[in-house]
Amino acid sequence: MTPAGVSPNGTSAQDSEKCHKCPDEKWPDTKRVICIPKTFEFLSYENDVLVLVFLFTSLLFSVVILFIFGVFIFYWDTPTVKANNRTVSFILLTSILLSFLCVFFFLGRPVDITCILRQSSFGIFFSIAVSSVLAKTITVCIAFKASKPGSYWRKWVGFKVPHFVVLTCSSAQVLICVIWLSVSPPYQEYDMHSYPGKIIIQCNEGSVIRFYSMLGYMGFLAAVSFVLAFMVRTLPDSFNEAKYITFSMLVFCSVWIAMIPAYLSTRGKYMVAVEIFAILASSAGLLSCIFFPKMYILLIKPDLISRKGILHRDFL
Repeated sequence: MTPAGVSPNGTSAQDSEKCHKCPDEKWPDTKRVICIPKTFEFLSYENDVLVLVFLFTSLLFSVVILFIFGVFIFYWDTPTVKANNRTVSFILLTSILLSFLCVFFFLGRPVDITCILRQSSFGIFFSIAVSSVLAKTITVCIAFKASKPGSYWRKWVGFKVPHFVVLTCSSAQVLICVIWLSVSPPYQEYDMHSYPGKIIIQCNEGSVIRFYSMLGYMGFLAAVSFVLAFMVRTLPDSFNEAKYITFSMLVFCSVWIAMIPAYLSTRGKYMVAVEIFAILASSAGLLSCIFFPKMYILLIKPDLISRKGILHRDFL
């Protein structure tokens, strides 16, 4: 007699001489008389409060980013917006917005198309964001070194270097994801054996090596940005955006380092919830550390905008 057996004649399986095993999609009732369907487990819009929390958080921060866009456009020609390459700032804002919106690929019942899009879109958007932060950090370094008379770094001042950094670093992540999706794309699968009485609908990442390569590359970019920003954090106040970049990368790295053991120790919808939380927390960290100080100056201290130049310590 198997533990999943039920009696074919309606009596308890323990009192029956013959029993049959329930199919994989069903489970015996408490008396082991009949087979009942297993429940499906995934982050459902209808039954999970977590989904509503993630949904509200994602939409709230998306609205905040759109508001920041509007404020930056209104103050387009001010030193605060121009500081440290406003084009890269807009690329960073857009990538953070897309990172918040990619959470929707993780919610609801997984299907093949969402399984393909969720990790690749998240990896690409985050890599663009971290590449933009790295470009800002390099711009700070170049700007400080070029401020010295006769400096060799003067010829590197301009828009080409940060744009090249963003394009190159993000293109490498796109290439990793294209190879991953071409060779072994993620797909929907049913886990019928991890939890009794439950069928976990989840995404199989296809190639674990390529999945962790995508995460590893993103972590590499974040680590380089953090180390570089940490090294230049003590530059004069004119260039003190490096301090905010350091804080943003510290938050980003801390969130994802803490996420790894939690992600590996959970299964099913809670594993997905851990990843969503990491996406939301790290995106919020980037947004608040880099852009909220600028918003403070533009909205709370507008008198600082009228001061000439960017050399005033409060501009960044």
